[in-house]
Amino acid sequence: MSMPSSIGPEISVIQKISVAIIHERDVEKLLENVLGILETELGMLRGTFALLFGDTLKIEASRGLDESEKQRGFYHMGEGITGHVAERGLSHVIPDLRKDSRFLNRTGSRHYESQVAFICVPLIHDGQVIGTLSIDRPVDGSTDLDRDVALLEIIANITGDAANECIELHGEREAMLEENRKLRDMLSNNPGELVGNCREMRQVYEQVRQVAPSDATVLIRGGSGTGKEMIARAIVNLSARKDKPFITLNCAALPENLVESELFGHEKGAFTGALNRRVGRAEAADGGTLFLDEVGDLTMQTQVKLLRFLQERTFSRVGSNEELHSDVRFLAATSRNLEELIAQGKFREDLFYRLNIFPITMPDLAKRKSDIILLAEHFIEKMNLRYGKKVARLSTTAINLLMSYHWPGNVRELENCIERAVLTATDDCIHSYNLPPSLQTSLSVGSVGGAPNDKIAPLEVMMENYEREIITEAIKRNDGNISAAGRDLGVSPRMMNYRMNKLGIKSGR
Repeated sequence: MSMPSSIGPEISVIQKISVAIIHERDVEKLLENVLGILETELGMLRGTFALLFGDTLKIEASRGLDESEKQRGFYHMGEGITGHVAERGLSHVIPDLRKDSRFLNRTGSRHYESQVAFICVPLIHDGQVIGTLSIDRPVDGSTDLDRDVALLEIIANITGDAANECIELHGEREAMLEENRKLRDMLSNNPGELVGNCREMRQVYEQVRQVAPSDATVLIRGGSGTGKEMIARAIVNLSARKDKPFITLNCAALPENLVESELFGHEKGAFTGALNRRVGRAEAADGGTLFLDEVGDLTMQTQVKLLRFLQERTFSRVGSNEELHSDVRFLAATSRNLEELIAQGKFREDLFYRLNIFPITMPDLAKRKSDIILLAEHFIEKMNLRYGKKVARLSTTAINLLMSYHWPGNVRELENCIERAVLTATDDCIHSYNLPPSLQTSLSVGSVGGAPNDKIAPLEVMMENYEREIITEAIKRNDGNISAAGRDLGVSPRMMNYRMNKLGIKSGR
C-alpha cells in the first residue's frame, strides 16, 4: 500500500519500519533493514545499533561503516568521547544518554565536507537501557534536529523488543555452545593425547585428573603397549611441574650394571670406561618429574638405593660419598606382576608400598573393544600426515577383522597394523587385505574375543577373506542390490547367492 503524498517523512519512516517488524523474523536482519530505511528516507550517512552484552557495547548492525571499523567495533559518540566501546563500556555513555538523548557534532569525526549531526538515543526495554541507536546525518539551515531526535526515539522504542530479542538469542547461543563444550568434556575430555571413551578409560582419566595436581608418587600398571608412558605425560601436563624437566628412564632397556649409573650418575673413574663425571637422570630431573618405566626390572641393589631416594630425595653418584638432593615428582610404570615378584624375592616389599601410593591400571586393548575403531581412525589420521596419504575410512571386513582380533600387543600393535595398512592402501579405504596376515585368522574362527593364535592364516582363509571383502564392497556400492553387484563382478545371481552363502554373507542389506 502506497503512502499518501501529504504524509510527512517521519510517518513514512515509522510505517515502513513497522512493516519490517511485522514481516522480518530474523532480528539481526530486521535491525539492518531499519538502518536501510533511515538511509533511504532521511539521507543517513551511517548508523549503528549497538547492543549491551554484559558490560560491553557491541555493534550488532551497521550501515556506512568501513570494514576496519566493523572489525574493531569502532563507535563514536560525538566530539570528545570518540573511541572503542569495548574499552569504554557504557559507564560514560549511558548516564549522558539518560540526561540528553542527543549528541551533536557539527564537524563529525570523519571530517565530512558538509555539516553533519551525530544523533544517539538509548534503546530501552522494561525500563533498562539495552543499547543505543545512532546516526550521522547531513544538516542544513532547514534541518530540525529536535524532530529528528524525537523520530529516532520513537524508532528506538518500537525496535527495543527486537533488540532485546537479539541479545537473548546471543545469550541462548552462548549457553548452547557452553553446554556443548560441557558435553564434549564429559564424553571426550581426555587428558593429554589419550584416545578412548570406554568406561575403563574414563575411570583412568578421572584418576589422572585427581592425582595430577599433587606431588604424590604414581604407579602405572598395565600390559606392554597399553600406553603407560602417555598416562605419565598426561599427569605431567596437568601438574604444576609441566614446564619443568620430564626425564624418563626405561629400566629394562639397559644392562644391569648401567642402570644405577644412568639413574644417579657417576664420578670420573668410578668404573672402567667412566672417563668423565656424568649427571644422572635423578639429578637432571630436579624441580620436575622422573619417570621410571619397567621399574619391576630393577636389580635388588638398585632397588635399595631407589627406596632411599624415594624416602629422603637424596642420593650419591656411583663412586662418590657426597650426598646430593633432588626435588622430583616420581612416576613409575611396570608391565610385570609385582606381587608375584615380591613372593619370589625379586622385588622389595617396602619399595612396592612406596611406589604404590596412587596406582593407575591401564586396561588391555582386548578389554576396550569400543575404542578399537576410534583408535584406528586416530592412527589413520596420524599416518596420513606422516606419509602424505589420503586414507579416509575402513572397510566393513577390515572393521570385522580389527574387532575380532585379540590384540596381544595392545595399542602399540594396533598402531603398527594401521601404519602397515595405510602404507599398502591403494585408494582411500583400508581393506581387509591391507591388514597383516596375523589378523586374518581371527575372522575365520568367528570369535569376538579371539583365542591367542599368532600363526599366519592359511592361504585358503586369506583368499576367502579377500573374496568376502570384494563381494561386500560390491554389494555396498549397489545399495544392497545383489543382482547389480553380481553384474559389476561379472557373476550370475545364482553364483552370487552361492558365494554369499559359502562366505557367510547373510543378506544384501
